[in-house]
Amino acid sequence: MTSIENITLDVADVQAAAEFYDTAFGLDERLRLRAAQEPSSGFRGFTLSLTVAQPADVDAYLDAAVAAGARTLKPAAKSMWGYGGVVQAPDGAIWKAATSTKKNSGPAAKRFDSLVLLLGVANVGASKRFYIEHGLTVAKSFGPMYVEFEAGGSPVKLGLYKRRALAKDAGVSSEGDGSHRLVIGGDTAGFTDPDGFAWQAASVRSGSR
Repeated sequence: MTSIENITLDVADVQAAAEFYDTAFGLDERLRLRAAQEPSSGFRGFTLSLTVAQPADVDAYLDAAVAAGARTLKPAAKSMWGYGGVVQAPDGAIWKAATSTKKNSGPAAKRFDSLVLLLGVANVGASKRFYIEHGLTVAKSFGPMYVEFEAGGSPVKLGLYKRRALAKDAGVSSEGDGSHRLVIGGDTAGFTDPDGFAWQAASVRSGSR
């Protein structure tokens, strides 16, 4: 089964971005950085999410991110699904911290259960078929709106969402063009999906850290 081993983000300043991510999230080898290669504007078509155990942990991550230079897109709040908020890192990537639990069960901790990459796609059904053909297994599917794939032993989960719906969830306009400024590292040969998201073998070190 194809799995994701790491994510590489294109950033304008690798050292500054590394300092931000180390301070805000502490993702270690799950996240790699490289000097920006191609321009982009507006929504890049993806979000990254940290799934945590309780609301206090959401606040711990979001507060740390804002203190390190992130911009709040959606303040942390309760919803019918749980509790969460959204920030935009200084490099432009959009990050969400969320939990399905609405009550705290212990002291706040910067510890997450999973890192989730959500791709905003034009046609969920077509992209779903593409990824099945490339070795991914569907875990959950909600018609033409959302698909989640089995993570297996992967440190990163993958989901597909309608682009406009994903942008709305993140609190931004869906308008945007140019590079996604994202490379997905997996246990697979390189390929590009129908929406222009690039994959490469995780053993190929594209990052500068």
